[in-house]
Amino acid sequence: MTIVLVGPTAAGKSSLAVALARRLGQEQIEAEIVNADSMLVYRGMDIGTAKPTAAERDGVPHHLIDILDITQTATVAEFQALARAAIADCRRRGVRPIVVGGSALYVRAIVDAFEFPGTDPAVRAALEADLAADGPHRLHARLQQQDPAAAAAILPGNGRRIVRALEVIALTGRAFSVGLPGYRYQLPDVLQIGLDIERDLVDQRISDRVDRMWGEGFVTEVIELERRGLRSGVTASRALGYRQILDFLSGSTTEDEARMRTVAGTRRFSRKQGGWFRRDPRIRWVSGLAPDLLDQVWRVVGENGPELPAQAGMEH
Repeated sequence: MTIVLVGPTAAGKSSLAVALARRLGQEQIEAEIVNADSMLVYRGMDIGTAKPTAAERDGVPHHLIDILDITQTATVAEFQALARAAIADCRRRGVRPIVVGGSALYVRAIVDAFEFPGTDPAVRAALEADLAADGPHRLHARLQQQDPAAAAAILPGNGRRIVRALEVIALTGRAFSVGLPGYRYQLPDVLQIGLDIERDLVDQRISDRVDRMWGEGFVTEVIELERRGLRSGVTASRALGYRQILDFLSGSTTEDEARMRTVAGTRRFSRKQGGWFRRDPRIRWVSGLAPDLLDQVWRVVGENGPELPAQAGMEH
């Protein structure tokens, strides 16, 4: 079985995944974690991505973390291939993979029958020229006219994904969102578990997390990454928080504005992704605030796999 933990930013997915893996290990079921967050793949992007530290990983092997330089670009299709290879490797070794991610697009690309249309260099070049001339927000408005559903799922500042959506529309003559597959698993034996948390609490956790990141030296991290070429990284430079701090460092905004925009952008992203997850009828939802959260998840896993002891203990 491949276990998939999903839910909004700051819901506690990473710590729950480690606790679940450790509990499975106590029952002689080896488990490893497969990251499904597109930004955790970048070396040096630690504070702003809330990347779990070595101590927080607690000895549980993690895949697809710190595998790329910040100047490299990772597409969804490439990420899909890497994640599926990691899952297949786990299964070959008799290890239970636990996929953890907050992006519905990346999770679905990993577990579902999900194929990506090709690309056309001329169409892509024209759209990238428009992006450079007009900026991502004007291109997002164009996408809103052509495909409102896709526009709702893509942040207005994510120029790379906006260009890709418009390219697919130009090449196929169909809305980009039409190309999204139905809810049909490509991987065998998948169990998706979602953490359900009230929006107001998620908003507060996001605000607290951003404050904590600033206190841990987020700005200093971005300064060092800028020295290493962050601005030339097509994907990495547009990550939430990093983009806002780069704007601050270039003098186009203040540090307080960068922090506030990071909070606001993360909240918008969380709400959009939450809406996508809610449309998936296969996800088994549990309360992310339950004092016995691990026990609840343990019971769901037991109901869908080999018989397990009834209680997961007090490990939360």
